[in-house]
Amino acid sequence: MEQQQAFLDSLSTLLDKINWLDHAVLAEQLADFKPAEVHTIAFIGGHQDANVTAIANGLYVTRGAVSKMTRRLITRDLISRYQNPDNQKEVYFRLTSKGEAVRATHARLHQQFNQRDAPVFEQADPEQLQQTLAFLNAYNQFLDQQISRDKNIES
Repeated sequence: MEQQQAFLDSLSTLLDKINWLDHAVLAEQLADFKPAEVHTIAFIGGHQDANVTAIANGLYVTRGAVSKMTRRLITRDLISRYQNPDNQKEVYFRLTSKGEAVRATHARLHQQFNQRDAPVFEQADPEQLQQTLAFLNAYNQFLDQQISRDKNIES
């Protein structure tokens, strides 16, 4: 249990430091946008035929939160709604040119952050990195199962 807690504490500290370093640049470059707006835009930009359910599942938020966010993004002309001619029931979202500009800025900044952090990954032992990735993938799969179970309980 001590090793588990040490791992989680270290991971949390790592993510806090990354967020701290990234925050100032993101706040300057994307000053007019809340992080949740940028993440929603990035998700929609990266997923064809993104609907409320797909966005909610992809961002680990409720469908109600996505509905509220998409209304705000439509009002700001960052995304638009559309329906597939074969399925008039389902509503999908795509980026407008303004939304694409936000997505591109976000992607460029993440590329800069990756370049900033590259020296650590270049010096890392490839086998150790592979083992860490395998563990994180297994942990993510476990958490996905827990989320799925909890969603089934809520239904």
